[in-house]
Amino acid sequence: MATPPMTGAGQDRALRVFLVAGEESGDALGANLMQALKQQYPGKIEFAGVGGERMGQQGLVSLFPLADIAVMGLTAVLARLPTIVKRVYQTVDAAVAADPDVLVIIDSPDFTHNVAKRVRKRAAHIPIVDYVSPSVWAWRPGRAKTMSVYVDRLLALLPFEPEAHRRLGGPPTFYVGHPLIERVAELRPGPGERAQLGRGSDVLLLLPGSRRSEVDMLLEDFGKTAELLLARRPGLEILLPAVPHLAARIRSTVAAWPVDVTVVEGEAAKFAAFRRAHAALAASGTVSLELAASGIPMAICYRLDWFYRRLKQIHRIFPIASVSSMVLPNIILGRNVVPEFLDEAAAPERLVDVVERLLASSPERQAQVDAFSDLDAAMRLPDGHSQSSTAARLVLDLIGRA
Repeated sequence: MATPPMTGAGQDRALRVFLVAGEESGDALGANLMQALKQQYPGKIEFAGVGGERMGQQGLVSLFPLADIAVMGLTAVLARLPTIVKRVYQTVDAAVAADPDVLVIIDSPDFTHNVAKRVRKRAAHIPIVDYVSPSVWAWRPGRAKTMSVYVDRLLALLPFEPEAHRRLGGPPTFYVGHPLIERVAELRPGPGERAQLGRGSDVLLLLPGSRRSEVDMLLEDFGKTAELLLARRPGLEILLPAVPHLAARIRSTVAAWPVDVTVVEGEAAKFAAFRRAHAALAASGTVSLELAASGIPMAICYRLDWFYRRLKQIHRIFPIASVSSMVLPNIILGRNVVPEFLDEAAAPERLVDVVERLLASSPERQAQVDAFSDLDAAMRLPDGHSQSSTAARLVLDLIGRA
């Protein structure tokens, strides 16, 4: 699909914004940013680039379907590599031809940064904003300095990232808040939604991930952990929120388990489950922030695919930043209050004891509950603005249109 031409000249012409998202989460951020830009900029705005359904609702005609590039994990990327490379060059050509006032790349660095580098080489006058920082504080810290060559402004979702980029020589970085802070009310229980612990049916959440690779690596171990827990706590209710594209697969697997697990589908059902739950066993990722915002103590698991497992073994030739945790609440708080289990450590026989303590009035549970109030304060924007409006203001400020 050809990019609609961005027309006009001079200061009175429409503001031209070229956006590139690489997966569904970026599509949501992009859509909110587009809406905020419309609210803050008094003139006409023309959008072009790559996005999904939400960005389409805000007026973006995507160059191609987001599904062409929304893949995760080395194995999946290799299988789609010819298509992904083709889409990179297609996007670069379209961005250079559009000659926008600003290029905004959104998350998915394996795709979006390859676009940004090539646009900078071919059209160095186009300002580039990166919305969502790669995890330079955890993997490949050298990327921060490399990014400073082709990124003019970085909008970070986590409060510690501006300092991390300053220390690592990255581009100018600004904390704009996490989208989650605008949805806290949906995650926190109203009167009567979360029963008092030990008074009635306690509720455990199983959250094996939102990507097929995560679910494949963690679901069976989560099921075995649930089986062991139910043998100790027969009245325990277990809920498993599933993303729609994996719900059928998860239901098929769970149906063969010797324990009753209720699979709920969709975001509204997921948040309703959060408002009822007392503890969670979850895959690593943004869900840990959602659980913390909801006040749910958790244990976090993650497994590396074969490539990154091998990389961990030979990390001396591939330096990583020194972080003592891969769990976002722990990193933000600066202390490891949420237990995490990597690879072989995520064994049901070990997890069951940890989760059982989180379902009791234990010191481990209380430590997490107390820490979550500190997390609220750390993530709050100081000016009280919304996350998307802060991001829009910084984009407009960069190009002199604030």
